[in-house]
Amino acid sequence: MQVEHVIMLLLAATAAGWVDAVVGGGGLIQLPALLVLNPGQPVAALATNKLASIAGTSSAAVAYLRKAKPDLPVAIPAGAAAVCSSAVGALCASAISSDVLKPIIMVVLLAVAALVVLKPDLGRVPKLVLRTRRRLAAAILIPGLAIAFYDGLVGPGTGTFLVLAFTTLLGTDFVNASANAKIINTGTNLGALIVFSIQGEVLWAIGLAMAACNIVGAQFGARMAINKGAGFVRVVLLCVVTALVLKLGYEQVA
Repeated sequence: MQVEHVIMLLLAATAAGWVDAVVGGGGLIQLPALLVLNPGQPVAALATNKLASIAGTSSAAVAYLRKAKPDLPVAIPAGAAAVCSSAVGALCASAISSDVLKPIIMVVLLAVAALVVLKPDLGRVPKLVLRTRRRLAAAILIPGLAIAFYDGLVGPGTGTFLVLAFTTLLGTDFVNASANAKIINTGTNLGALIVFSIQGEVLWAIGLAMAACNIVGAQFGARMAINKGAGFVRVVLLCVVTALVLKLGYEQVA
């Protein structure tokens, strides 16, 4: 790999770590860079993306644990389930074409954008909700199983879906929802990485270098999210969702 390509990947990993730490969606930056510079190796790109991402998400999770208030009774069991569910998604990654999923993901993202725009108070401050058993079960199973499976299968946008899941299901503000998301996202990355490692798909040298840059970006992102608050996270969330929709839309017509 040429030097300029390596530099491009390291810059992409730093930016992806920042975005992931704030609101998720770093795969929007990191995965396309890997696919462009490693054409013909989509599974290897997914695998290496997981190696870089797990470093950033776990680093951000530690930063949030120190300053924010993640909902550990929900996040920990959801994160444990996410390891297994993401591993299953990774096993299916080579068998299911992501082209089948892209139109569905676009619809979901548009619904996410509409929800955030039409409900400007969503995620700005914690909202008291009645924590019934059914609601708590949904807050564990939807992120820990459904979203985690998607992350192992495709990936980009996972953190964004996790943040919205906690905001809507538990009334969490965006900052603490991001704290929960990082714990589960660490689990999803771990499950997929184990499978991809066994399959021999991970590009370890460049992946470890990207992991270091991802940590740097994640630390800056987590601190900015904590210091600037939910309003800042909301703006980044809308930008990431818009970029994801535009990217997927372009891929559909290109």
